[in-house]
Amino acid sequence: MAPTTGDPVILSFLFFMILFIGGIWTMGISFGLPDFQALAFCGGLLLVTLAMAFMLRQGGSATRRANNWSGNATE
Repeated sequence: MAPTTGDPVILSFLFFMILFIGGIWTMGISFGLPDFQALAFCGGLLLVTLAMAFMLRQGGSATRRANNWSGNATE
């Protein structure tokens, strides 16, 4: 069962926020770059997508998912 309090939760939240805010920031500055605008924007989009995938993949939450991606119905 996934921990719901303590250091692992705080560290995973910090990891999520760094990826998410970093991705938004990267997408924002991409419009001001003279070169590699598309590359910076796609990189920021990838960071935001990875952050969301990381949080959705975490076991246990308010919906009580014990085993994500298993295909089993939630309880």
